[in-house]
Amino acid sequence: MKIVFATGNKGKLREAADLLGPDYEVVSMEEVGIVEDIEETGETLRENSIIKAEYVYEKTGLNCFADDTGLMVDCLDGAPGVHSARYATEGHDFNANIDKLLSEMEKHPGEPRTAHFSSVVTLIWNGEKHFFEGTFNGRIAERRAGNGGFGYDPVFIADACPDHSVAELPISFKNEHSHRAKALKAMAEWIRKQDR
Repeated sequence: MKIVFATGNKGKLREAADLLGPDYEVVSMEEVGIVEDIEETGETLRENSIIKAEYVYEKTGLNCFADDTGLMVDCLDGAPGVHSARYATEGHDFNANIDKLLSEMEKHPGEPRTAHFSSVVTLIWNGEKHFFEGTFNGRIAERRAGNGGFGYDPVFIADACPDHSVAELPISFKNEHSHRAKALKAMAEWIRKQDR
């Protein structure tokens, strides 16, 4: 069964395909003819995930889902939050975003570096919206480590594996523990129930 993931991020597509398994063909927006950026004008993760899912559904009529994810850093009052992907610039430049995050955190010496990721997934299934959420707790490292993953992974140290950044860990760890994985697992379980 084909299901559209409202993303152009190959890392996210691979993660979702692994989690949903071989019964579902997870395709990108580009594969269904959507090449334009969807403007994320929401003020919350849920609002942005709804905007993206509705856009894809209106264009294609296919079952689809979208996620919006934010990194919330406690000493920064929850920033970068809903602006995580565009924290430093309008483009999705995660090197610049990480530079800005580490620079902002230098202004809070001695404060806890605790943080968490949150993901909200909006699924449109046969025209109806369903929501799934996940969180991933950890802290921000003082410098980058590792080449795996994407986004803020080189500076995020998960509570579940406190000696390494997420970018140093195998993808199987992220597929088990991450915010998006938890939300997508809940979505996959719901979809499978509909197919029984």
